[in-house]
Amino acid sequence: MLKIRLRRVGAKKKPQYRVVVAEAQAPRDGAFVEIIGHYNPLTDPSTVTIDREKALKWLSNGAQPTGRAAKLLNIAGVEYRQAKPKQGEEGTS
Repeated sequence: MLKIRLRRVGAKKKPQYRVVVAEAQAPRDGAFVEIIGHYNPLTDPSTVTIDREKALKWLSNGAQPTGRAAKLLNIAGVEYRQAKPKQGEEGTS
């Protein structure tokens, strides 16, 4: 399964992150499929740059964002819907 998540880059005590599409089993700073954006928490306010078209492409192909990545996508204005099961749908006979 593919995940949209953060990959840490930058010097010690000066983190910056890349928003990447990676296999769920890959390590945090390991192999990834594609870079779709950048996030710098040290600027005031934080800088979020995400390529909207790439993000929507991967979301439509089934990539699931992690919690922080979902918040960054929301901040960047990428609109998507996570499929959440409605209450009562499971176990209906």
